Amino acid sequence: MRKITNNGNLKKMKVAYPVGLFACLLIYIVYIKWHWVSATQAFFSITDAASGAHRGQQTQDALETTAYGHKVFYGIMFDAGSTGTRVHIFQFTRQPGETPTLTHETFKALQPGLSAYADDVEKSAPGIQELLDVAKQEIPFDFWKATPLVLKATAGLRLLPGEKAQNLLQKVKEVFKASPFLVGEDCVSIMNGTDEGISAWITVNFLTGSLKSPGSSSVGMLDLGGGSTQITFLPRVEDTLQTSPPGYLTSLQIFNRTYKLYSYSFKGEWEHAEVTYQLSGQKAAVNLYQLCASRVSEVLQRKVHRTQEVKDVDFYAFSYYYDLAANVGLIDAEKGGSLAVEDFEMAAKYVCRIAETKPPSNPFMCMDLTYISLLLQEFGFPGNKVLKLTRKINSVETSWALGAIFHYIDSLNGQKSRAS
Repeated sequence: MRKITNNGNLKKMKVAYPVGLFACLLIYIVYIKWHWVSATQAFFSITDAASGAHRGQQTQDALETTAYGHKVFYGIMFDAGSTGTRVHIFQFTRQPGETPTLTHETFKALQPGLSAYADDVEKSAPGIQELLDVAKQEIPFDFWKATPLVLKATAGLRLLPGEKAQNLLQKVKEVFKASPFLVGEDCVSIMNGTDEGISAWITVNFLTGSLKSPGSSSVGMLDLGGGSTQITFLPRVEDTLQTSPPGYLTSLQIFNRTYKLYSYSFKGEWEHAEVTYQLSGQKAAVNLYQLCASRVSEVLQRKVHRTQEVKDVDFYAFSYYYDLAANVGLIDAEKGGSLAVEDFEMAAKYVCRIAETKPPSNPFMCMDLTYISLLLQEFGFPGNKVLKLTRKINSVETSWALGAIFHYIDSLNGQKSRAS
């Protein structure tokens, strides 16, 4: 019996020994892993402390990465236009004392525009929430509370009666307040046309590198949307500064520099929402270009200030300038291109002449081309002035949204500096 018992104990010892060895090995591996993680966390904590970063602190300061001392931050800008609502989600990096660098942009658009929900504001909420969900997917969780969320409405809401516009904005603000992002009291607003032009100027000069080098020459901006048009540039000639009408010059402070910009916006009075027009052609033979030019001249009369300096400034043109030029084959629809101001006039005369003999596929093309041609001439552009038409610069949308979020973040930093 003892022999059997001893054999049983021996068998148990043979089994227990490798089990115990395995357990010891497992404990040792866990200990080594724990020790490595602790050491790594301690290392990054020291690095963070040295660079002034505070991980997990959810304040208006954007969180910082530990790589190369770059500060990483995000911004969300909603563009509530007349034809749709678009969200731009921007990721930036910044080294101390330098202008930020845009490292990534996510863009998504929904139709129709907010103004379509003027009589039932509750229906606007799902679309806004859908675009917010895109932002939540694109921005890491740790950055949510530090990321400014802003909506700027343009001509679509500017043309609505005041109460209807404010009701829409209030509904958007409610949806924003329920989100996890940084939401201020001024998170939702209607832009005036001048602010729209200035923000677009910031965008194009940031993307072309002009804002990074104070001594470099800046470029001008031309925008034409569904309800307004803007021209913005940085004057270099004293005569422009002295002769510009009141309200045409605006001071802009951004990236610790001050710019005095020439910026003006005006809107057309012939387009109104929810109105159906019945159109008919001329019964007698007429020169359609001359007829359209006469009507456009009446609209533009005393609304446009002409300045000679624009002929010497490089200009980028966006939005409907681009779309219309692409529609008639003046530029490549995908890549954009450059054209002379007189090209719009030549295209207008050709399209209007064709429309005199057969119904055009686009009944407004003759008028639109004529309008743009005369508008550019009224601004002071000579016929041989070359404009650059593009949708993107360095693969980034050339909308005002980038400039607007820059300006907003810069103002938040200024408020923080004054408070401290």
